Amino acid sequence: MLTVLNHSESQHEEVDRFAAAPHPREMLSLIGHETAERELLDSFRAGRLHHAWLIGGEEGIGKATLAYRMARFVLAHPDPGSMEVMLATDLSVPADHPVAAQIAAGAHPDLAVIRRAWDSQRKAVPTEIRVDDVRKGLDIFTKTAGSGGYRVAIVDACDDLNASGANALLKTLEEPPARSLWLLIAHQPRRLLPTIRSRCRSLSLRPLEAETVARITRGLPDFAEREPNLHMRAAALAEGSVRNALTLLDPKSLAFHDSLDSLMDNLPALDADAVDRLAEQMAGRAGEASFRQFCDRVRHWLSGELHRRAPEPQALQPLAEVWERLNRQQIEAEVYNLDRRPMVIGVMQGLSSLFPLRS
Repeated sequence: MLTVLNHSESQHEEVDRFAAAPHPREMLSLIGHETAERELLDSFRAGRLHHAWLIGGEEGIGKATLAYRMARFVLAHPDPGSMEVMLATDLSVPADHPVAAQIAAGAHPDLAVIRRAWDSQRKAVPTEIRVDDVRKGLDIFTKTAGSGGYRVAIVDACDDLNASGANALLKTLEEPPARSLWLLIAHQPRRLLPTIRSRCRSLSLRPLEAETVARITRGLPDFAEREPNLHMRAAALAEGSVRNALTLLDPKSLAFHDSLDSLMDNLPALDADAVDRLAEQMAGRAGEASFRQFCDRVRHWLSGELHRRAPEPQALQPLAEVWERLNRQQIEAEVYNLDRRPMVIGVMQGLSSLFPLRS
């Protein structure tokens, strides 16, 4: 069983947490990213810790868990020359350390988390990180850190920053306060402002091995009792993402995945009735998770086609157009609460139309 601190259900949705799983701030264990963890530890111990780290990689592979792990270690051991830091072999902090409890409760005074959070006035989660969210997070840098230590900010995820929010972040990265540490999480780092990327040290995390994914899901309290074979099958389909595997551990989600794969395997032929049934599963609030799963699966398919078609540039433009249309329509459906069924049917028809391009 993984070490989890203070696991509890949130009153409101937290977009940086998978439902029924511990939030990354509660996870005291990290599996599968030992090299990246060692790089952070060595930089801190040597007194060469860069003020901003861009932690990139696919969604759900442990980026946020690593960021909170680093924040916990630095706040628990503010002196990089201390004996505890010199003897450390990783970034672990004991569960009974006061800093661990404060971070798990979201109450450490020297840690700011900039994210899309519940808006009590609008009674909803915003679709982007706004400039006011960034400025609120910057407040900790106007105060003196406890024990003369670091002040740490985690941005989860930079992909959600709107233009004004990104520019506000950039201004602070250009003139960082003393003993400040920024941990920027990005699912697609290359889409960030080049000026933000240039001021960060990059740390790229790779997708996890299927065996590692299964080991992690088996160790989570609310998922440990699932059948071992189900853990392995979900991990095999998860493309290195624990988040994907947790989604697939739901039998209904796994059945949806199988139905979608069956349709895509039969392309360019389209069973209209089967497409309609699939689209129906993505209708309404109950279909939100399936809709995200659908969009992610289609993007993965398109990514494979783009790599396969790389030697034939004339075939890339139609694929790119379908990709961009999918992204745009997904955002519109989520922002304006549109009926997803016509979009799903249109996407499947768009995929079918690509096949005449294939040799």
